[in-house]
Amino acid sequence: MQNNRPFTQLYRKQSLFLMASFILFPFIYSLHAQTLTQTIRGVILDKNIQTPIVGATVVLVGSNPLKGTITDAEGNFLLNQVPIGRQTLKITSMGYKEMLMSNVTVNAGKELILNVGLEEDITQLSEITVKPTVEKDKPLNEMATVSARTFSVEETQRYAAAINDPARMATAYAGVVSADDGGNNIVIRGNAPNGLLWRMEGIDIPNPNHFSSLGAAGGGVSILSAQVLTNSDFMTGAFPAEYGNALSGVFDLKLRKGNNQKREYTVQAGLLGLDVAAEGPFSKNYKGAYLINYRYSTLELLSKLGLPVGDFAQRFQDLSYNISLPTNKFGKFTLFGFGGLSSTLGTPKADSTLWQTEGDKRYDENFKSNTGAWGATHSINLNKQAFLKTVVLYSAYENGFQQRRYTSEYILEPRYDTKYTLRKLALTSTLNYKITARLALRTGAIWSHQAYDLFRESWNGEQKKMERFLSSDGQTATLQAYAQFNYKLSEKLTANLGVHTLALMLNNSRSIEPRGSLKWDLAPGQSVAFGYGSHSQVHPLSLYFYSNKPTDAGVEYPNLNTDFTKAQHFVLSYDRLLTEHTRLKIETYYQSLNNVPVSADERNAFSLLNITDGFELRRLANNGKGRNYGLELTLERFLHNNFYYMLSGSVFKSEYTGSDEIWRSTRFDGGGAGNFLVGKEWLMGRSKNNVLGINLKTTYVGGFRTTPIDLAASRRRGETVLVETETNSQTLDAYFRSDVRVSWKRNRNGFTSTLSLDIQNVTNRQNIYGQYYDSNLDKIKTAYQLPLIPVLNYRVEF
Repeated sequence: MQNNRPFTQLYRKQSLFLMASFILFPFIYSLHAQTLTQTIRGVILDKNIQTPIVGATVVLVGSNPLKGTITDAEGNFLLNQVPIGRQTLKITSMGYKEMLMSNVTVNAGKELILNVGLEEDITQLSEITVKPTVEKDKPLNEMATVSARTFSVEETQRYAAAINDPARMATAYAGVVSADDGGNNIVIRGNAPNGLLWRMEGIDIPNPNHFSSLGAAGGGVSILSAQVLTNSDFMTGAFPAEYGNALSGVFDLKLRKGNNQKREYTVQAGLLGLDVAAEGPFSKNYKGAYLINYRYSTLELLSKLGLPVGDFAQRFQDLSYNISLPTNKFGKFTLFGFGGLSSTLGTPKADSTLWQTEGDKRYDENFKSNTGAWGATHSINLNKQAFLKTVVLYSAYENGFQQRRYTSEYILEPRYDTKYTLRKLALTSTLNYKITARLALRTGAIWSHQAYDLFRESWNGEQKKMERFLSSDGQTATLQAYAQFNYKLSEKLTANLGVHTLALMLNNSRSIEPRGSLKWDLAPGQSVAFGYGSHSQVHPLSLYFYSNKPTDAGVEYPNLNTDFTKAQHFVLSYDRLLTEHTRLKIETYYQSLNNVPVSADERNAFSLLNITDGFELRRLANNGKGRNYGLELTLERFLHNNFYYMLSGSVFKSEYTGSDEIWRSTRFDGGGAGNFLVGKEWLMGRSKNNVLGINLKTTYVGGFRTTPIDLAASRRRGETVLVETETNSQTLDAYFRSDVRVSWKRNRNGFTSTLSLDIQNVTNRQNIYGQYYDSNLDKIKTAYQLPLIPVLNYRVEF
């Protein structure tokens, strides 16, 4: 259990010292009366076909005298000497809807570079004057109408306990809860965590998290640093036709382009890692740029210094990059990618007095999880109406675990050994075509080929040797295609209609998935929307190629013909702008799941809907069902006058049937969840160049379901045995946690520094993770989730 939850052994004792140091830190600095400025520049594009908008006006709201500029022939704009702090930009252009970009953060250390897409206005100028509105939760993808919102990199940095991680940040949203706070697996509307799709730059990517297990969609901490990401989309249901091979949600990540005019750097050091980023132009006469970020685990540094960091040494490092290579005639090219190495090492002690439980200092364990992805994109405007983007990606993933155990004679005997590798090549091409100002088409195809290899060995106590009980490998390809239309029937009514197809070449499984949504603007700032989506997901290859015997000619694979798990999503939403900066959103949903793999050889309660990773040693049949339904509410004040809050809550039900056809609660059926976030910033110093920020987050989640332990059977077998007939019949105690983040940002000429302290689980509440049978103590033990953890970071930008 501890090997899959790498941060449960983190440092606990530094919190009081860190808190005292942090509180005193801002007052060490002297205050200087100096007006600091920075440059804002970027490009204004047509949101649909990415063509530059010439002559667009960009105005700095509230500036005196009024500061503004006009875009050039390539859509570029430049605003010099903008005062640091939070600013608002108003962007207008003939034939496009006006846009207000509020609370953009201008720091002294780095130029602010924006990539802005404007939506074409179908109204006649003589008929109506459109007032620009703030729509901070509106997704970047205009074809995502329900259950979708954009999130900013700043939110991953500002929200308490988010620690620059998109998945952890998303647990603040309605309908999204953490599966286990020792990692960043998330449960969306009662669905298993592995129903999530990760996408980057328009192509599906492998799970971008350290310490991930086979087939999982999360891990211990994100591989992707916030330094390389820009505003992106997050979706929780009924997503548009371009997204396939997913059941619960989508992270559609976008990468930031490096500064192509000036070299800039970011350095961050903290208790969770060292983080260094560099960006800049290749030359003065070329518009291309590079952006590279590298991180190294501070926990590993501490262990090398001989400082205690727990029983398990957690090590991770990663590299992310995005290289922009524009041309004059042949479009724009980019090279992007990420790679992460992570491991957990447990060192045993040759002292039987320390072996109070079976797991205490008796095992020598080595868990590793390595992920890499390397991609390239090409985008080009075919004409004034068409935009084509092509992406190719090669990725590889390796997961392994070795375990040895001290005998009573203090001899280390092997106990377990497994290794899993997955390699994937993918290619996608997307065409955006603006037929008219009212009608737009997006169509494309995604091809991928993947191959895997897996073996597992365990100790045979009778023969005193390791035996390989599983060895398999295989390869196959998938093909996806989609088409979707965005049609503005009127200024108040918008329809999105599309279809997605998915095919698995291994067993000729196919799925045709209609998607659609309709949004009606009842009044300014008030709308209702309905969305429907049919979705399906391919299972990990290890499930299809499962066999009880080593892989030889003639071996049968009982799960080779397993079909996709499928789901129907129905969503109804109501959205209202209560004030210019406060929004209320209510959504209700129903998800019907079918074709779910369950046990094929016996009638029991097993279902893949309860599994957090992607491997199962049994014969399966697509006879299971599931259903998730609930109501979500979000009341959000966007950051205004240096203050924000968000109240999100949901009530939900998550149920399923196994091969015994009995409806039960899924493991994730918590019944309800709620979050309250609030944050305030104070401008300090004679020129208000420094910012003190305090952010709070309180989370409540109804207890997950668990299965009782059969104590008598566990004693006979020497391991945890569950009462299968009572699967998920018990409810764990409700989960409750409070987090605090305090930050101090100081701006100087050409330099910005930020000191932050994240205190996770500030009340040190013991939230239950689960229970297990300990054979040494002959009793049922309770495992708990993370205690109080202080995360101190210091970041400089220059």
